[in-house]
Amino acid sequence: MELQGKTVLITGSSRGIGAAMALAFAEKGANIVLNSRRPIAMQQIVRIKAYGVDCIGVVGDVTKDAAAMIDSVLAHFGQLDVLVNNAGVTADKLMIRMSTADFEQTLQTNLVGTFNLIKQSLRPMFKQRAGCIINLASVVALTGNIGQANYAASKAGIIGLTKSVAREAALRQVRCNVLAPGMIDTAMTQVLSEKVKTQVITEIPLRRFGQPKEVAQAAIFLAENEYLTGQTLAIDGGMTMC
Repeated sequence: MELQGKTVLITGSSRGIGAAMALAFAEKGANIVLNSRRPIAMQQIVRIKAYGVDCIGVVGDVTKDAAAMIDSVLAHFGQLDVLVNNAGVTADKLMIRMSTADFEQTLQTNLVGTFNLIKQSLRPMFKQRAGCIINLASVVALTGNIGQANYAASKAGIIGLTKSVAREAALRQVRCNVLAPGMIDTAMTQVLSEKVKTQVITEIPLRRFGQPKEVAQAAIFLAENEYLTGQTLAIDGGMTMC
């Protein structure tokens, strides 16, 4: 896919991996739709527009505002070419202490929210007979993790959802893939103690945390390669290599 002039919606893009993706796609010449549950900072929009592309912010909660979000994109740009489902939450607890609410709320945002955006995006993409959907999972979907039964379940569900959507959408030339980041240097991992970070790094063959821009580069690869669909790309420094 030639990204110049395309429209890219990235959920949860006010910071971290989502913000890095927005800059990477803008550098490729794509118009950007930022999303957050809170108003997008004007300085972030200005920074993206400096690449010579258009950029708007759409406030919305993926669990309930998906239809309105897609309507806003189509009203402004008239098309949606790439959807990146990046919005996600964690609520870590050991299984024995995890409430049903803890479990359900994580699945609601991570898995149901992803479903909502895919469903609303397929109609315009089918009409165009072109489109790319990139869903953010995690290496814990492949390995599991102590204290993250809810998070791992939600991200594993995204992988199954992606494979099904990829099969259904292929006849309309719409592709759907998964990015599964490992330990990335974001606000989510910065709260870890130095002891925990040191221990985790020993389990990563490349011996470091990844950077948001490296995940963004992988997203660009998935968007541009038109013969990739239904795949899960782990960007994890080798944590899950077979």
